[in-house]
Amino acid sequence: MTSISAERIAAIEARRDELQAMLATGDLPSDRFVAVSKEYAEIEPVAGAAGEVRRLRAEADSLQHMTQDGDAELRQMASEELFENQARLEQAQRELALALLPRDAADAKPAVLEIRAGTGGDEAALFAGDLFRMYSRYAETRGWKVELISASAADVGGYKEVIASVNGQGVFAHLKFESGVHRVQRVPVTESGGRIHTSAATVAVLPEAEDVDVHIEDKDLRIDVYRSSGAGGQHVNTTDSAVRITHLPTGLVVTQQDEKSQHKNKAAAMKVLRARLYEQERSRIAGEQAGARKSMVGSGDRSERIRTYNFPQGRVTDHRINLTLHRLPEILEGPGLEELVAALIAEDQAERLANLDG
Repeated sequence: MTSISAERIAAIEARRDELQAMLATGDLPSDRFVAVSKEYAEIEPVAGAAGEVRRLRAEADSLQHMTQDGDAELRQMASEELFENQARLEQAQRELALALLPRDAADAKPAVLEIRAGTGGDEAALFAGDLFRMYSRYAETRGWKVELISASAADVGGYKEVIASVNGQGVFAHLKFESGVHRVQRVPVTESGGRIHTSAATVAVLPEAEDVDVHIEDKDLRIDVYRSSGAGGQHVNTTDSAVRITHLPTGLVVTQQDEKSQHKNKAAAMKVLRARLYEQERSRIAGEQAGARKSMVGSGDRSERIRTYNFPQGRVTDHRINLTLHRLPEILEGPGLEELVAALIAEDQAERLANLDG
């Protein structure tokens, strides 16, 4: 692992102290105060990690001298402490290196979660429903809020398509590796012969964009309104409340008809459109930066098969990191998903640290 120099550690701590002093004066203009507060909040944990590395290095130097001087008992004690110090120092240097990795600006954002039934007909729709329930339950365990944007229910249950907004602390950072094709292997309830069927659903997790993230010109939009169809009670087919927005430069189309109000449908459709445009631009920039290199956890491409849920064997396998967990019920219930999420985040960190060293 790349060793962080003493000079860089000193610079990090000095900048933290400088920002702290600026905030303590209390006479910063409001916009400057916001900017300084934001930088301080970002650098403070990094400076804390840097300070721990500096402290452990100083302790190691002191113990190293003690192993060469004094009586035999003191040298033995210093050697034992030095051994323990090296383990703590290695961990502290890793934590500092992680803290210094370039951050994904979208990590702290809410997310738009899109799930669509793929191959497998009715069984795929049921599986899409299972996945939406899994993410909803997982969100509950983390104190996040899930709001349904639109849903196209299947006749047998589950969804042909479901789109939701997920809000909370670090939503995108935790869910971004869920994008891709999820495959299920199980015996459908309608299968009398007991044969295992394979079906799939696609998941897309997009960082929710704000107006400042994506500028959309009115002239670039074509907005069509029409009458809603399907479930919805007496209001359906009586007013032109459904909205279809086409972003002309990219050809992206978003439709929304779940709300009774045309205004609410337009707002929901714009939220999804902004998220898709923002992710499109992020993917373009990431592709330019990464070149031919591809992260171990995958590109998040929706065409990439990332995970298999095998009911007969009670296992879930993530193909990107070759991790198999025999805890399928707990994972689909939501709480068990955390182990997979944590493993994917750890793998991404290890890959980025390795790239840093390279």
